Formats: sequence, structure tokens, C-alpha cells
Amino acid sequence: MEKKIRREDALEYHAKGRPGKIEVIPTKETNTQRDLTLAYSPGVAEPCLEIAANIEDVYKYTAKGNLVAVISNGTAVLGLGDIGPEAGKPVMEGKGLLFKIYADIDVFDIELNTKDVDEFVRTVKILEPTFGGVNLEDIKAPECFEIEERLKKDLHIPVMHDDQHGTAIISAAALLNALKLVGKKIEDVKIVVNGAGASAISCTKLYVSLGARIENIVMCDSKGVIRTERTALDDRKSLFATSRDLHTLEEAMVGCDVFIGLSKGNVVSQDMVRSMAKDAIVFAMANPTPEISYPEATEARPDIIMATGRSDYPNQVNNVLGFPFIFRGALDVRATEINEAMKLAAVHALADLAKKTVPDIVNLAYGESNLMFGREYIIPKPVDPRLLTTVAPAVAKAAMDSGVAKHPITDWEAYELQLARRLGQDNQISRVILNKAKSNPKRVVFADAENVKVLKAAQQVRDEGIAFPILLGETDKVRQLIKENSLDLGNIPIIDPRAPEQDELIQRFADLYYEKRKRKGVNATEARKTMYYRNYFGAMMVETGEADALISGLTRNYPDTIRPALQVIGREPGIQKVAGMYILLTKRGPLFFSDTTVNFDPTAEEVVEITEMTARAVERFNIKPRIALVSYSNFGSAKGEDAQKMNRAVEILQQKHPDMIVDGEIQAHLAFNTELLRQNHPFSKLVDEGANTLIFPNLSASNIAYNLMGEAAGFDIIGPILLGIRKPVYVLQLGSSEREIVNIVATAVVEAQGK
Repeated sequence: MEKKIRREDALEYHAKGRPGKIEVIPTKETNTQRDLTLAYSPGVAEPCLEIAANIEDVYKYTAKGNLVAVISNGTAVLGLGDIGPEAGKPVMEGKGLLFKIYADIDVFDIELNTKDVDEFVRTVKILEPTFGGVNLEDIKAPECFEIEERLKKDLHIPVMHDDQHGTAIISAAALLNALKLVGKKIEDVKIVVNGAGASAISCTKLYVSLGARIENIVMCDSKGVIRTERTALDDRKSLFATSRDLHTLEEAMVGCDVFIGLSKGNVVSQDMVRSMAKDAIVFAMANPTPEISYPEATEARPDIIMATGRSDYPNQVNNVLGFPFIFRGALDVRATEINEAMKLAAVHALADLAKKTVPDIVNLAYGESNLMFGREYIIPKPVDPRLLTTVAPAVAKAAMDSGVAKHPITDWEAYELQLARRLGQDNQISRVILNKAKSNPKRVVFADAENVKVLKAAQQVRDEGIAFPILLGETDKVRQLIKENSLDLGNIPIIDPRAPEQDELIQRFADLYYEKRKRKGVNATEARKTMYYRNYFGAMMVETGEADALISGLTRNYPDTIRPALQVIGREPGIQKVAGMYILLTKRGPLFFSDTTVNFDPTAEEVVEITEMTARAVERFNIKPRIALVSYSNFGSAKGEDAQKMNRAVEILQQKHPDMIVDGEIQAHLAFNTELLRQNHPFSKLVDEGANTLIFPNLSASNIAYNLMGEAAGFDIIGPILLGIRKPVYVLQLGSSEREIVNIVATAVVEAQGK
């Protein structure tokens, strides 16, 4: 089941550092006086005059074409109801965040302090010059219908109320695929819709657009079946009123083919599901509690196809599959609206994508070996990198075909390449690692449990289902820290190696350690004393199978942590040198740096081994390594020990692994600047895509590089990942943040899954 988010964690997340979740960042140079005179007065007058002469040039000289307004009055915020515009602002910022990370669309969130429809519509209308599109959000029904209809009529930019159309588009794609799997036609099936709010009405209308027949649809609200004789029905509800002798949801579900739930939790029983027709399709989309839970529904009907709004079960109907990519396609052709053709194009694009071979990175994220189209995979997963390059072009083309595109696309291949380059895999790789870890959590022992950041991280990985933590430390001290910081670690085990109750385990570990080290100058007495140290005790827990991975190093020097791992667990077979690797999460995608923590000045042969280990580690993330051995020289352009060493290592690697994408020695900037590389060194294996993995000539260069990029450039970092050890041992950097610890734990779990 989904883990409950602690109130304290949510508040801290939104308040820490710069309050909120979004900021405005300049996109042009601002360093010199000339830059500022171009950005503002007097240089800014020139684009102003151009736009005054031709208003369409606003898209050429300003951010309008990539700027969406997320607008709400806070009257229907998530499941919280009418909480007001200020209280709804965190949700709107969150929506802006999703626009950015999934489709590289910038957002200004605007919260309006009005419930008056006329005032709301007028305010949005006079904002039109600022934005390329408008996403209406969390506005209660029935006002939301009128607001959207009037704005779509009056504005000349795309307008969409995602609460209505997002769920409709995603669920429609899922419904088409579910019907295909059971061999039924949409025009023939009997559909029951429970709920009659904005989302339910829009979903049902879209199903009708796809071919569903109104006479086959029964809609229920809180009073039961919506019947023709009921009074005070608005135009939207009356459209789906029935004259059949049905009064309750239970009666309506007998013999129906499809149940669509957009109401509240636990209103559907197993008996009601059993009463449905053969190969029943149930979309229980109430959040956070579905109308019937996935386990109950699948237990009631083995032939069921089930979808919910939850991420912890198959077939999640998630709006993030739609709105970022729909707006992306609409903005890129400067569509004047988001019309029915564009919504249907998104439906079919999503449905078709689910039938295609699933990329390895998606399988990795969900702990699957081979996800494929079927009853438990009827819609794509949110981490699928193809969503942007599939849905956005389909929407853009539909806008062109339906005559609402002011800036048609002529080169579709170039457009898809542009989309692919908009977003790196920085966020994606983190999500993949975390989702993969959650698919099969492992036991992770924390050697530094007498530290608040470690305890907070332990709670987070426990709560999110990433790992089963085991804490090493003085029991009373750890419990006091838990109490002082209002943490909730439940029944997480706390082990103090020096406590009397651990004597038997200490002796067993000491005997094993003595056997390993008796010819290395260790006697039995020293072996027992050594086991009192948490790094040795934790490493022995991993070695004996008491735990699956060790996390240490936050309060200790790197050598003091790595030495116990080498002595207790040892290297992988055939490995002479261990190494450290960092993952830097950049806009161009993840970059892998090695060796960053262990070897001061490796030989050419040792560089070869480090490169081979690093390549294998990169491949674990289902990423093809493109490796540059970096130096101050380019392919022999300068002499010197480091340059010659890296040149020699490349020769060896290319002889041993002719299919490996590896080249050098090369300067770091050329490893990424493929245009410059092609001009000067067209023979290089890196000219097509550039490097994603850098191997450094010595510890000084690598350590300086990753620290500079982490601090000065502000990239998130995962690491160090220790390569070459038989079992997962991860050594934290001094001062690692809680977030960095969680990322390391997830990475350790993923490695443990493989081993």
C-alpha cells in the first residue's frame, strides 16, 4: 500500500531554502553592462518596435510561446475542497513543476481571489498577451464548465481545464486498449459512470466522441442513478439521464461491461464487480482511495481489467501522461485552441504507445523484465521517455489538420529531435533508481545511526518502501535522537555491537574475520575487538547475509570505511583495484565520473580496469556508456605523463572491446561539443552523441571536477558508488544531505537486487 507522507516532511520540503517550488531564471547573458543595456534600456526598444509592427513577433522575441498560465481560484483543490486561492498556491506551483520537468514548459501560477465567473473570465482575458496557453486548475463545478467554454470562445491561445480533460484523455486511451484486449467494441459496451462532476462529465463526453452510445451509458451521482424524471438537473447531467428502471449503483452494475469511478472510495463491493459482464473493465479512479481496491477487485474477478489512480498498482490513470505533452504540441504550432481533434489525437497516441515494445529504462524503473501490452499494462508509464516525442507531435499534427495551427511544422524529424533534446535524463534517472528499488526493497544497514540526517533518511526509505533499514549505534542515544526530532521509525531494529546481548553475534563475526585475516597479522583477540567497530560489524552483516548493503562514511574518513569493506567482503573476482563513481544529474542527462575517490594516480592498465568497471555500472542503469578518457591533450596534441597514460589506456580498451564507445585522450569540453569535435577530429567515436562517462587521469582531477560541478553548477549528485566490491558497500561523503543519502540507499538496493 502507498506510504503516508508525514505532515512535518511535507512542510519542511516546501519551506526549506527558497520557499516554494519554482523560480524565474534568466535565459540570456547578464554579466556585463552591455548585456544589461541589451536586456533592458535602450536595447529592449528594438524588439518592442518589431512586435508593435508585427504582433506575431512576440513569439520570436519573448518567452510567450513557451509560457503557460496555471490559473485557479482554489475552489476545488485536490480532495481538499474550497480552501481558497492562497491555500491552493502550493498545488499550482506543483503543476508548474510538472510542466517543466516533463515538457520543458515554463509556468506562472496565478491564483485569483474571486468566485464570480464574469470576474474570473475577464481577468484571464486581459492576461492573454502574456501567455502562450492557459491551464485552468481546481475550479469547482459547474462554474468550471462555463469558465472554460467562455475562455475558449474568447481567447486565441490554447485553454484547457485539466481536471476535466486530463483524466478523460488518459482513461479513454486505457479504455480503448482494454476493449481491444477483451474483443469488445466501444459502441456496443454498457458503461456505468459513478460520479457526475467535471471529470466524470468530460470523461463520458470523450467516450461518446470515440463511439460510445449515450443509450448504453448510465451515470450515477450521490443521489443514485441520474434518471429523466429527476428535477433540477442541469444541462450536463440531463444529457446522460436514463429512463431505464435503474435507481442504484448496485442495480446499474448488473451486466455492465465497463465501470468508470470518479466519485469516492469504497462505494463498490466485490459482489457488485461479480455482477458485471464477462471480461469486466473497472476503472476505480477516486483518489487516494479507489471505489474498490485493486486487490479486492482482482480477487473478485480473475477476468477483470483494472485501473486506478494509484501508482502502487498496474494501470495508473495519471494526468501527467497528458497535459505536459498536449500543451507542448499546442504551443509548438501556436495553436489557437485545444480542440476535440487534438484531444482525440492524444488519446490514440497514448493507446498506440502502450502497444509498442517497452524501453529497458521503463522495465528497470518498475522492476520488470519485460513489460508488454496486456491486462496489467494498458497505458504507458509516466517515466516512459517516449511520451514527449509521441504525444506532442500527434497533438501538433492534429492542430494543423484541424486548421488551428498558426505556425505549422514542416520538418517532423527535426521537431522530434528538438523534443528529445529539450529534457535530459536528470530527473528520469533518479525516478528510475527509486522505482526500481521500491520494486524489491532490501535490508540496508546504516553504520552512522547516531546522526539526525541518517535517521531522517532511514525513515524516508522505510516510509517510501525503498529499503528495510537496520541502525547501528548506542540504543539509548539513537532513541533519544528519534524522540528529540519527532521521528517515527516504528520497529526499525537498532543494534549496538557493544551491547551484551550481541556477544554471540560478535563472536561469530570475530571467528569469520579471524579466518579471513589470520595470515594478515590478525589474531583472535584482535578479531573480536575489531568487530566492535560499526563499519566492520556492518560489513560482516552484509558478508554473512544478515543485511544486503552497507551505508557508512557520513562521520568518518573515506579510508576508514572502505578498508573494512575490502578486508571483510573483498573484491569481485578478477578485480585488482576498486574505484569510486559519481552520477551527476544534469540537463543534458546523467554524467558518470570515475575514479573520484580511491586511486591517486592509476597506471594505464589500472585506468583500463576502472573504465571497464564503470562501463558495467552505467549499463546497470540501462544506459549505453559513451566514454571519454579526459586529459589536457587531444589525441596526442600535447606530451606529458597523464596524456600518454590516457592515450595508452584508450589503445588497450579499443583492442579489448572494439564495440565499446570509448575515445581519448581528449579535453573535457570536446567530449561534449560534438560540432567542434567533428570539425577537428571527425574520426572520434564520440562525434555522434558526445560523452556521458568521463574517466580521469588521477584522483585530484576527478575529485576537483565533480565537486566543482556539484557546488558551482548546482547539479544533484548520486555517489560515490563503490565499484569492484563483491557486495554493495556505499561510502557517504562527509556532510551528505538527507536527499543524497536516500539516493545512495536506493542505488545500493538496486545493486543488491542484481547481486
